[in-house]
Amino acid sequence: MNQQKINQKDQIVCVGCCVGFGSELALDDVTFSIKEGALVAVVGPNGGGKTTLFNAITGLVPLTHGSIKIKGTDPFQARGMIGYVPQDDAVNWNFQVSARDIVRMGITTKNSFFPFLSRKDHDLVERSLDKVGLLHRINDPVEDMSSGQRQRVFLARSLAQGADILLLDEAFSGVDIGNQEELIDVLRKLRDDGKTIMMATHDLNTISERFDEVLCLNRHCCAYGDPLEVFTDDVIKELYGSHSSMFLNHSLGNHGHNDGI
Repeated sequence: MNQQKINQKDQIVCVGCCVGFGSELALDDVTFSIKEGALVAVVGPNGGGKTTLFNAITGLVPLTHGSIKIKGTDPFQARGMIGYVPQDDAVNWNFQVSARDIVRMGITTKNSFFPFLSRKDHDLVERSLDKVGLLHRINDPVEDMSSGQRQRVFLARSLAQGADILLLDEAFSGVDIGNQEELIDVLRKLRDDGKTIMMATHDLNTISERFDEVLCLNRHCCAYGDPLEVFTDDVIKELYGSHSSMFLNHSLGNHGHNDGI
């Protein structure tokens, strides 16, 4: 892909991205681009690289090969543009903080030299929670909320931060169907406001109903596009077939090509 031809509406552009841990490749020659205002599902097996991809996009792990551009800039420089919503079970909820406290973190992180919030900042906290449908629970402890509601509080934190790109890691894990639908409704509204959203999920049954596009990832990009078009038998087999046999000849610096690139 010619970097000079990248459309300005492309928010995330991965070209030949590889990430290695020791001698193991977690991502292998991953290439795709996501345009502004897209709601994208990221699917693949456990160990297929979904979380690693999110960490690479946010600049938390370095690439061993290839490049990632966020609105044309490097991930480390684009951190303020990206909001990350972790898996619910990855957060210790055994402490008393309110939804207001969580969302305020997005503002104080952005303005670390000015920890005291102005009236304008307080209004921003309220608007952000209102956008995810939780303004009425602004003073409630997050530990008393459902998993789906806590996901939405973290979304509100990203909105307060000013993020244009939202990454959600397994947001449906442990979330009942009702809360899943509420979360998707919120994500659709944010997409319609121009946010670009990627969400890792294992639920293949409702992807075509809930998402605009799907990225099929099993250490490499098996397919990317309209869910109704890309979920072929071959892609499903490539996603969830024999993991080891597909990468038998792949290693750091050698991705199965004759030229070793």
